This record gives sequence, structure tokens and C-alpha cells, in this order.
Amino acid sequence: MTFHSPLRVLALDTCTESCSAALSVDGNLFTRIADAPREHSQRLLPMVDEVLQEANISLADIDLIAYGRGPGSFTGIRICTSMTQGLALGCDLPVIGVSTLAAMAQMAITEHGAEQVFCAIDARMNEVYVGQFIAKDGIATLIGTEQVCLPADVELHLDSAKSIKACGTGFDAYPSLTALSCMIEEVEAIKYPDAKAMIALAEFGVSQGLQTSVDDLAPVYLRDTVTWKKLPGRE
Repeated sequence: MTFHSPLRVLALDTCTESCSAALSVDGNLFTRIADAPREHSQRLLPMVDEVLQEANISLADIDLIAYGRGPGSFTGIRICTSMTQGLALGCDLPVIGVSTLAAMAQMAITEHGAEQVFCAIDARMNEVYVGQFIAKDGIATLIGTEQVCLPADVELHLDSAKSIKACGTGFDAYPSLTALSCMIEEVEAIKYPDAKAMIALAEFGVSQGLQTSVDDLAPVYLRDTVTWKKLPGRE
């Protein structure tokens, strides 16, 4: 498949309370975002239509759909993957999953000049989703693995002698996380991922050949009790 240069990327995310869509076309960025935790399934497709209309292109004109693969709410991840599946199937588009934690880290790097980012999302049930990142050539790069665990079990793998930006709802839910280092500074503006931050991560992923067909959508729940069901006939 031949891609445009620069890539035309549609990014979607509904994995947390925030619902967002972003479209990158010829260096221009078109975005929509709403804090609508119970309206994701109603809000996302109209957002997609709006950014496509604003860019004056059709879905068939884009190269790739980047989707929020989680971690996050089970329902939100299912909505994002299901809608990505439907859109990609209709135009036979490749897809690429982007971590919600990495998207928040990318926002901190791009918008706040962060070199180290500690991301935590409240996972309910007294647990937290955690990912730790460094900026490598301007891209959020995971250190260790993403995990879901008790706040008391989180270990800091970043350099505690240097500034660490903290992003996500996990720090509101579990303030003890900020005590892991005196160098941790919360970024109040970044509580949830935004699809616009997924664009750079998707472009980097394509440069590494990480895009897949829609049949290989890979949501990440981190909790093993949840399984992904593909559309009927595509198991």
C-alpha cells in the first residue's frame, strides 16, 4: 500500500472519560474532544465526520486509523476498537493501536517539554494503570512495561534526580504516587489522553512497520478477565 507523505492519519480515542478524534492531513491538524463519559458511542462518529468535512476529504482518502488501544475503561476500549473496526473495514484501511498512557506522555513531551513522564490512570477497584516514559527524539518511549496494580506496589523506574512530569487521574485518586520522588510534578492540564497526541505516535509506529490489518486489532485491557470479541464472521 502506498501512503501519502506526510501520512494522513485519523486518530480515535474513547478509552477514558474523554472522547476525542483528530485528523492530520498535509501538515494540518483537525481535532474534536469532549468530556462525555457516557456518550462515547453517540459522540465519536459525528466527531469523525466533522474533522473529515473540515479537512475536505473522505475516509477513503486517509492512510491509516490510529485507535486508543487502552488501558482504560472496558466499555470505552470496546467502543474505540469496534468503531475503528467498522471504519477500517469499510475502506480497507490499515490500523495501529496507541497506548492511552503513551498518548498522555506524548502530550507532556510535546506541550510541556517533558523529558520523563509518569502516567497513571485510576483503574478502579483500588488499582491504577501505570506507564513510565522518556522522551526519545521527541517520542514517548516506554520504560519497562505498562501495568495494573495496587498504588502501593508501583515502583519508579525513571531517574529520580531529574524532573518527572506526572499525568493522569491516578494521581488524584491516589496522591501517595507523587511521594515516590520529590521531583514528580503533576501536569494538571493532562488528566486524559487526547487523540491529537496519538498522531506522532502513529507516525512513528508506521516508520517501525507496526501497522496491521483490521483483523489484527489488539486492545489492551491489562486485566486478564476481559477478552476482545471480533465482529461476527471475523474470528
